[in-house]
Amino acid sequence: MNIVEVIKNDVKNALASINIEVNLDDVVIEKSKDPTHGDYATNVALKFSRLAHKAPRDFASDLVSVMNFDYVDHLEIAGPGFINFFLKNDSLQSVVKKVLTEGDKYGWSKDKKQNINVEFVSANPTGDLHVGTARGAAIGDSLARILEADGNKVTREYYINDAGNQIYNLALSIEGRYKELQGLEFSLPEDGYYGQDVINIAHQIYDEIGDKALHMDDPVSYFKERGIELELKKIREVLEDFDVKFDVFSSEKEIRKDNAVEKEIKALGDNCYNDEGAIKLATSRYLDDKDRVIVKSNGDYTYFLPDICYHLNKLSRGFDRLIDVLGADHHGYINRMKSALMMHGYKPDVLDITLIQMVRFIKDGVEKKASKRAGDAYTLKELIEDVGKDAARYFFAMRAASSHLDFDLGLAVEQSSNNPVYYAQYAHARMCSVLAQGNDIGIDENAPHLVSEKEKAILKQLESFNEVISGAAKELAPHLITNYVHNLAELIHAWYNESKIIDRDNIEVSKSRLALAKASKQVIKNALWLVGVNAPEHM
Repeated sequence: MNIVEVIKNDVKNALASINIEVNLDDVVIEKSKDPTHGDYATNVALKFSRLAHKAPRDFASDLVSVMNFDYVDHLEIAGPGFINFFLKNDSLQSVVKKVLTEGDKYGWSKDKKQNINVEFVSANPTGDLHVGTARGAAIGDSLARILEADGNKVTREYYINDAGNQIYNLALSIEGRYKELQGLEFSLPEDGYYGQDVINIAHQIYDEIGDKALHMDDPVSYFKERGIELELKKIREVLEDFDVKFDVFSSEKEIRKDNAVEKEIKALGDNCYNDEGAIKLATSRYLDDKDRVIVKSNGDYTYFLPDICYHLNKLSRGFDRLIDVLGADHHGYINRMKSALMMHGYKPDVLDITLIQMVRFIKDGVEKKASKRAGDAYTLKELIEDVGKDAARYFFAMRAASSHLDFDLGLAVEQSSNNPVYYAQYAHARMCSVLAQGNDIGIDENAPHLVSEKEKAILKQLESFNEVISGAAKELAPHLITNYVHNLAELIHAWYNESKIIDRDNIEVSKSRLALAKASKQVIKNALWLVGVNAPEHM
């Protein structure tokens, strides 16, 4: 447990000792903003004094009298009844040894929690990944990392929509370009794909098989299968460049095998009804605001029906919880899918859906606009080339997924403190430089000489890392990690600028400070890893 968890448990037990029983979650411990108010503070006396039928300050006095905590130097009652904790120096300093002992796993939970499936990206394999999907890739992978750090087993999954009209139009587009290469008459579908990537695929296919496709019984099926294969290969490669790897690629065609969709209609039973020739699902009986069409009057399935089958397929694989990372236009999707799963006996919280708001990419004050179908979209590959993987991932993670993001391409490559990813990485590089300079001095993991307010502020920030990871996992909020990184970097830069970390006239102090530098470097690295960002040793 970190120090905050220790204090929470001890305060809860202290309340119990004077016959006040509360839930642990109701005990709030906060870092004090002003060091004159101690290291940590709690408002439990104000919250629970009514249970003791006393004024808050009187109740705080009773509580302080039973708080004999060996890690506390002294306690103070402030204002209307806040209790301030002034910790002994060694209780804060102990975090240094803990960080250095646990290394790359510092902050990670040792509890074994849930088996979670995180599905994200899942872009149709109809062209290069564009930047519209990039934020979802960054958020989804960061969530997977954070959930793993919080003690969960996580499977990253990509759902391939390979059974719809868009794939059919891709095949027709490739066929048209393939014929064009051979000087034959050709046409492209109205909803086809006109970009250079489709032309490139047609070239590759012609290089592979020549004109053989002209003599096939079903060339469209061939172009569909080979087109999907080649598009997915490109998608996998660019995602790996973005430091995103998937454990599972699921195919809609495979999900639909063995009449799974038809069987699902039967399984839904009385929840289905006919409405002017269409079949509707009575999702309004559960969480939805209205019922949803699952089979159109012409017999075609809406995308919702095979999606139900897909989610049931995932749950059949033993996952405790499903998380979908989807675009903001899927807001109405949440309660309808939860309702469909409830029809099969699942609880609503078996599914979480994180919605990703739109990103505007700004360069020199001008928004970049483009169309995927027209083939002039700003691609993820181009974004990585323009600003680098680290900047892209950090910028996507540093705002709540539910917030719109203006991505300043100029700022992302700026080497200054104005650039948040540079600011964070520079803090790590600075600590690496200090450690290299003091390599001959060594470190003291017990760090007994860390007593300044700036040093104590860093210690408290290091101490809170596990709590931040837990909060980010609970709220599905990677931006809490980047907030943490920024605050830690700010403390590190201030300490570096105002303190003599290496003092060869005071070697014992230097050993403590170098230990703090090493611990700070480690935690910056661990936190950046959670959002898919490297921690360079030199800048």
